[in-house]
Amino acid sequence: MAAPKKGRRQSAPGKPGRSLVFILIALVALTGGMFLSGNTTPRLGIDLAGGTSITLQAKDEPGQKKSAINPTNMNTAVSIINNRVNGLGVSEAEVQTQGEDNIIVNIPKGTNEKQAREQVGTTAQLYFRPVLTVASGEPTPEPSASSSGKDKDKDKGDKSTNTPEATDKGDDKSSSTPTATGSPSPQGRAVSDGLKADATPTPKASDKGGDKDKGAPTPTPSADPATAALQKKFTELDCTDKAQRGKVGDGVKPSEQTIACGKNNAGQWEKYVLGPAELNGKDVDDAKATINQQSGAWVVNMEFTGGGSKKFSKTTSKLSQQQPPMNQFAIVLDGEVASAPSVNTTLNSNAEISGSFTQESAQDLANILSYGALPLTFHEQSVTTVSPALGGEQLHAGLIAGAIGLALVIIYLVVYYRGLSLIAIASLLASAALTYTLMTLLGPAISFTLNLPAVCGAIVAIGITADSFIVFFERVRDEVREGRTLRPAVERAWPRARRTILVSDFVSFLAAAVLFIVTVGKVQGFAFTLGLTTLLDVVVVFFFTKPLMTIMARKKFFANGHKWSGLDPKRLGAKPPLRRTRRATGSSVGPVDPKEA
Repeated sequence: MAAPKKGRRQSAPGKPGRSLVFILIALVALTGGMFLSGNTTPRLGIDLAGGTSITLQAKDEPGQKKSAINPTNMNTAVSIINNRVNGLGVSEAEVQTQGEDNIIVNIPKGTNEKQAREQVGTTAQLYFRPVLTVASGEPTPEPSASSSGKDKDKDKGDKSTNTPEATDKGDDKSSSTPTATGSPSPQGRAVSDGLKADATPTPKASDKGGDKDKGAPTPTPSADPATAALQKKFTELDCTDKAQRGKVGDGVKPSEQTIACGKNNAGQWEKYVLGPAELNGKDVDDAKATINQQSGAWVVNMEFTGGGSKKFSKTTSKLSQQQPPMNQFAIVLDGEVASAPSVNTTLNSNAEISGSFTQESAQDLANILSYGALPLTFHEQSVTTVSPALGGEQLHAGLIAGAIGLALVIIYLVVYYRGLSLIAIASLLASAALTYTLMTLLGPAISFTLNLPAVCGAIVAIGITADSFIVFFERVRDEVREGRTLRPAVERAWPRARRTILVSDFVSFLAAAVLFIVTVGKVQGFAFTLGLTTLLDVVVVFFFTKPLMTIMARKKFFANGHKWSGLDPKRLGAKPPLRRTRRATGSSVGPVDPKEA
């Protein structure tokens, strides 16, 4: 009898214990990481955990001849808002348009919810303007009142002004320290590597510098009606009034002079006359919140684009030759002065905004500058709090439905596969443990949140996983029907079952990937969960189900075809030794081919 060819040998059992150890180590590592991270439950979406829903309505800027509200600008705004909010680490905020001019922002309840709300509708129009005049934020007294109160001001101090004249008395113009000149900047002193404001002060503003002895904070009167109107607004402006602050700078173009409000390092409001802007937020390439190593305070470091660096250097060169406060430039964000550092030397391409920043406020400003300005102005139309009660009820109902479905699957497995159902149930438990730990760890890692569609994806995955077991079990039973004993039947069945499982899972994963790419919002949660569980199905079947089946095939209960094993040859319609009977020829029975044993 010729020896069997080695090339026709079926796949060997290998060492199934190693695969099971691998899965066990992975489960222990993931579970340990879950507890060490302090997160033992997955992050929940707004429909399950509650949160805030904000409706923003787009508005055209005053004086625009053509409306800027169009699908392109609305989609751009959605993208920027989404980047801002998720850049803060808020998990799965939903940003989408509604109608022609509304944007709906759903922010799940979380630690950064307040920060996200503050940034949602912030237009983030950033300009760098030269400071022409600075004074106390309260309405400026009339000149007559200022003159009559001159002696009183000497005794008590002038609370209503913070002018260049006052700066000249308190500061040395020739000082080389950038932060020692000019009036206190809002948010403290923002210095050095710094930002820029563009245009140099105009002659009208420069004339003001000659009235040092008068101590008047009001700009020098001008025959220009526009300038006179600006001076009047500056005199009457009360920056302590929120309503007035909100209207400052409305309709002012970047090329025009304007007035603005800002807080100094003492937290008091100041008002400014600012020159035209030559640099804006589009000239900023990147911004990061860091800690200044010398002062230990939070600052915002910015890098300019190539064109922005040239403008910045040119502007700071001009400003460094001016006297306080006209050597200051104001960083104006959405019409409010965020900082007003002084410049004593030409600065290059990098800038540092310093001041009384907290970590939160520094990160907010850096985040806004990094992602850019919104192409439209938005107003909060409504803010509502979303209760998790309805979502909780739906989740409860969904979990009940999932539990019923899982119970039906287990009952079917027990009735139809009997002992093999133990392997299937153990595989389902391993898959569930891997899925849960990964979902929990992916929360802080990539801001994955579990919403209702994601729960549906996990429930659908039960059927995908069970289908893989059934394919494998049926291949093994087919081999037993053909008269093979269990151990070779398992190894012969695995290659064919493996191909079928991989093709099936590939199709499911491909569908999940396409769905994730072409959809937005909650549907992406369903697609992500479906794709994740499909990958885990491959891992579980290859590293848990197959090795466990190989080990069980060595046990007498399964190997001998016990009637409750699910592999009873009689119940499967096989009559051992079926292969021997088929090989008989005539009245004699020849030797059995070892390959068929």
